[in-house]
Amino acid sequence: MNTEQALMQRSDSRCELCASPEQLAVFAVPPYDDANHDQCVMTCVQCRDQLAAGSELDTKRWHSLNDTVWSAIPAVQVLSYRLLKRLAAEPWAQDLLDMVYLDEETQAWADAMDAPVDDDDPTLDSNGSQLFAGDTVVLVKDLDVKGASFIAKRGTAVRGISLTNNPEHIEGRVNGTRIVIISAYVKKSN
Repeated sequence: MNTEQALMQRSDSRCELCASPEQLAVFAVPPYDDANHDQCVMTCVQCRDQLAAGSELDTKRWHSLNDTVWSAIPAVQVLSYRLLKRLAAEPWAQDLLDMVYLDEETQAWADAMDAPVDDDDPTLDSNGSQLFAGDTVVLVKDLDVKGASFIAKRGTAVRGISLTNNPEHIEGRVNGTRIVIISAYVKKSN
């Protein structure tokens, strides 16, 4: 039985992330390839499109992670956990991340792609501490949010930040609005 047949049987011919039966294909969970079905997930085209590096996630689509992160299949757990990390600025995703438990081996696999790349400049806070995706930071000054009708007040906690391609910027959710914040205006929360 090849990988695709094994996954079709395991998934009951449905996407293992959203349960869609449409346009299914094998998705190898990095850093692995599709040689072993235990390291792959059956996904629909919409999920695969959003799993691509750098793609913006449709937060409404991913409420299914409430179920899939508890899957008995490690590859599904890893993919669900990584998606939750990318969605950590959403309160529901951060709450779910706070509850998730992965065994040691599965956690190491889930974190394997979070290792910093030596070529990139690190993102630093106002104190020079390195920031990572999923960190919680606190604003160190009032920020006038352009395009919104509020000021993000000093002392506001921003949970589950995301890093950007620019090491001087982070993204996070303040007052329910996802904004870009200059990293020098935050400090890492312990």
